[in-house]
Amino acid sequence: MPNLLRHHRLKLTALLLAANLGLLLHLAAGDLKAMAEWVWLDLIGEGGSALLALAWLGLILKSRPAGRVTNLLAIGLGCVFFSWWVDLLDEFIQIPDAITWDHWLESAPMPLGLLLLTYGLYHWHHEQLAISAQMEKRERLFREHRLFDKLTPLGGADYLRRQLELSLAQSSREQQPLSLVVIDIDDFDSINQRYGHAEGDRVLQAVTQQMLLNLRHQDLLCRLAGDRFVVLLSNTGETLARTLATELAQSIAHLAHKSRQHGERLFLSATTATVMALQESPENLLQRLNLALAKAKQPLALSA
Repeated sequence: MPNLLRHHRLKLTALLLAANLGLLLHLAAGDLKAMAEWVWLDLIGEGGSALLALAWLGLILKSRPAGRVTNLLAIGLGCVFFSWWVDLLDEFIQIPDAITWDHWLESAPMPLGLLLLTYGLYHWHHEQLAISAQMEKRERLFREHRLFDKLTPLGGADYLRRQLELSLAQSSREQQPLSLVVIDIDDFDSINQRYGHAEGDRVLQAVTQQMLLNLRHQDLLCRLAGDRFVVLLSNTGETLARTLATELAQSIAHLAHKSRQHGERLFLSATTATVMALQESPENLLQRLNLALAKAKQPLALSA
């Protein structure tokens, strides 16, 4: 209630003054009716309607911020209340027939108030549509956020599959090439064993940022699992994909990451592989990508 009075003090004060002015005018111009002349059905109907208008006004002012729409709704409800209030006063005070201003006070505010109320509701409707659109975007973002990796700011495996399905359909529809690059950090388990998993997480975060800096704005980088990443390259042939894969591997090799505990540099390297999409499912494409990576890592296994 204090917030209601503070933000809408002028509206409430104006309505109170108008109601009291109407009462004073009726008292000055007419005579009080005897209780036997009261029509209780009219009293209940008109008095209840006035109270409901006040209740609606209070709910509007309490639940909405100040602004044009709130002003329209408040003034409209204020006029409706005033009309019912004056109508209620006629049940208690007898105005001489020669006086006509009471009819104007009783009748004129109602259509004006309903007009303003309708105009305010129209704009409120558009406000709600805009809010609903924003909420829908946030809800969609929240649903997609659950598909994102918890460690890095990247989409996870499920997000990659969803985007891959969309990209495959777009590539087929537009007859444009689509390629994938997989990046696997070499001997990552030894980093976890020597420096701890917390340091390993820091390495993955640093590598993620390094790769993002070396990708184009249209490329999508996702974390497939562990230390394995996949880049979705739309409108990209296999030759350009191999070039980008080499650049990513070089960027990781040049990353001068220092351990938190001793400040020593961790020398990193990565194995990459590329495939170009065919008329196939996302699962088949990812399977081919993993086979290509396994083939690329064979020389490393033999040398070890």
